[in-house]
Amino acid sequence: DPKGRSPIFAAAVIFVGVALLFFVMPNIMLWLADYSPWLAAAFGAVAVLSFFLLFWLRGRYQRRKDQSDT
Repeated sequence: DPKGRSPIFAAAVIFVGVALLFFVMPNIMLWLADYSPWLAAAFGAVAVLSFFLLFWLRGRYQRRKDQSDT
């Protein structure tokens, strides 16, 4: 059933991507902090907000898709 596997595959891809980002984020922030602490803080904020933005956009897409299927 392809419709049943799609959400699981999407969640797995999102999870792996976010896990990799959060795994390397401290090193990137320390590297950026050598240039500017504000730049490192901005990168950290954007990285964390992108996690929530991704799920918000996916939710909007799913709602729009469900409305068009009805």
